[in-house]
Amino acid sequence: MEFDQFSKSLLSISNRVEQLKENITTEEATKTSLIMPFFQVLGYDIFNPLEFSPEYIADVGIKKGEKVDYAILENGKPLILIEAKSINEKLNNHDSQLFRYYGTTTAKIGILTNGYEYRFYTDLEETNRMDKKPFFSFFLTELKDGQETEIYKFHKSQFDLINISKAASDLKYLGSMKEFLTYQLNSPSEEFVKFIMSEIYDGMKTKAVIDKFTPVIKRGFRQFIAEQVNSKLNAALNTSRLSQNDEEVVEEEKEVPGKEITTTEEEIEAFATTKLLLKDAIDLERIYYRDNKSYFNIIVDNNIRKWLLRLYMNNSRKFIILNDEAKTELDIDSVTDIFNYKDKIVPIVSKYL
Repeated sequence: MEFDQFSKSLLSISNRVEQLKENITTEEATKTSLIMPFFQVLGYDIFNPLEFSPEYIADVGIKKGEKVDYAILENGKPLILIEAKSINEKLNNHDSQLFRYYGTTTAKIGILTNGYEYRFYTDLEETNRMDKKPFFSFFLTELKDGQETEIYKFHKSQFDLINISKAASDLKYLGSMKEFLTYQLNSPSEEFVKFIMSEIYDGMKTKAVIDKFTPVIKRGFRQFIAEQVNSKLNAALNTSRLSQNDEEVVEEEKEVPGKEITTTEEEIEAFATTKLLLKDAIDLERIYYRDNKSYFNIIVDNNIRKWLLRLYMNNSRKFIILNDEAKTELDIDSVTDIFNYKDKIVPIVSKYL
């Protein structure tokens, strides 16, 4: 299956989860309504027990007849084990069963799922012993950039255990790194603050000094990320500058003489929010921003003529203007309010597809 077709099928399953999740109350209903269709999208014949075996027997020690919900087989041997739970159950503390089964079979991949969340495990730390933490996980209705590509690697037509094993290590430790940095970004630990201070401060690192530096480092961390994002995107913009005769560019240059353009964290958040609500409507690599002297512009194809919305945050009034026929103005209290206007923003994209 080509990736584009796979992506559409994955979106269909994601929509199915949204539509059915409130009406599913049992594990069996979760399996038949959500989990089996997901593996069908991955190219497996879910009605062929020689390929997709339900209730696969995985004897554990002296306990005989232990069964894992599903096993994907290759040449009669399990390649992937799947432990299923009800969509109403959290997956925390449910990996112990999969852990027991993993060491008794030839399987190299273990999957724990409730039809909404998927966690993928392997044996990076000790051969034939499933790791305690997944190397890859996702929520089917909240896929992030790049996750579709990773899921596609598990499609029957693409599956290569050697390549997946190589990628698993990167995915696991990149995920751990991002988790650590996210935590430190929001609530830097004393050890992290001390580490930063050791590079920028020569004085005694007393408790009072650490407490003083903590909010400074937190703020600096956020500003650094915003500046890096801004720098990368501006570099991309500079590679395809519009003609100076473009009337909209001329208009921007005339605004607020002498005022420098500074992209704020709030504007970056607005850009990320808009991309998130457009994830099912357009290839997100086509979405850019252009920061102007009086407003923040979100555009398609790095083309200022293809603007979607303009964000005004510099005055007492906060609002957005949509590039619809009426050039609708909508007041907002914070940039997350952009989510409330998804039904108005998404249709604008259609004229650029």
